[in-house]
Amino acid sequence: MIAQTEADAAKQDIVIDVQHLTKKFDGRAVVRDLSMQVKRGTIYGFLGPNGSGKTTTIRMLCGLLTPDEGTGTCLGYDIRTETDKIKQQVGYMTQRFSLYQDLSVRENLEFIARIYGIAKPVAAARAAIDRLGLTGREEQIAGELSGGWKQRLALGACTLPSPQLLLLDEPTAGVDPKARREFWNEIHALADNGLTVLVSTHYMDEAERCHEIAYIAYGELLVHGTVEEVIDASHLTTYTVATANGEGLSRLSDELTGKSGVDMVAPFGASLHVSGRDAGALDAAIAPYRQRKELIWKRSEPSLEDVFIDLMGKAKDNFQ
Repeated sequence: MIAQTEADAAKQDIVIDVQHLTKKFDGRAVVRDLSMQVKRGTIYGFLGPNGSGKTTTIRMLCGLLTPDEGTGTCLGYDIRTETDKIKQQVGYMTQRFSLYQDLSVRENLEFIARIYGIAKPVAAARAAIDRLGLTGREEQIAGELSGGWKQRLALGACTLPSPQLLLLDEPTAGVDPKARREFWNEIHALADNGLTVLVSTHYMDEAERCHEIAYIAYGELLVHGTVEEVIDASHLTTYTVATANGEGLSRLSDELTGKSGVDMVAPFGASLHVSGRDAGALDAAIAPYRQRKELIWKRSEPSLEDVFIDLMGKAKDNFQ
């Protein structure tokens, strides 16, 4: 009986549980054979190149798009047969500001509250304004807000009905770093209160703020786990190399790229990151270059960006 109770509790802790999802458009597989689980209260980041299937995956995971193959549940409901129940508990924030540009902040939030049938919509809108730091901007027209303030307003609108799952599709694109940081502070506060968040992003600093991440390239889930697990699973050895006078890095990059044992060369500021999955082969490849007095070599830990650049190099574009 105790074992059964523990099993039930573990099952309730899983918000999304899907197996072998595939989605095709015009005969082309945009997502292929994807399986994953997401725990309650987790901020789960989706990363990958444009057109890799991130948005399609997110929409399938929560019943907004029907998969061609595969099964699964979201919030305990079947993603094929109980999509209406899922949608009632999901908040969705897209890249594009989708509220009414000619209404004020207050009017937008009150309107959304009434659409969702929230009791005391005026009070609910007021609480959202206070929580998101929009006090003093209540009567400002939404279309006149900066990108960061529009972002806060959109987040307030999609969390007004108290969803159990929040979908964020590249929500901070084009927003300044300060606004992005404030936005993420709010997301973590929501997750601490039990809200599960799926977010797609291109920013490595945002990926590192997720509890778990998944990298999707051209429809395939290549790796997932915590940031530490993803970096460890890459088995990359990385060196940072700079020149004494700050010149010649482009030429050095060309020389190193494609060498046996060198799997990735990428510029990072005034240096290059040189990585390989076989430490011995990498050391052999760069040995002649370490004898050059003008080059300054340093062993470093692979970054999340190193891992993703490496994954990109291995991924096959499904539109080619």
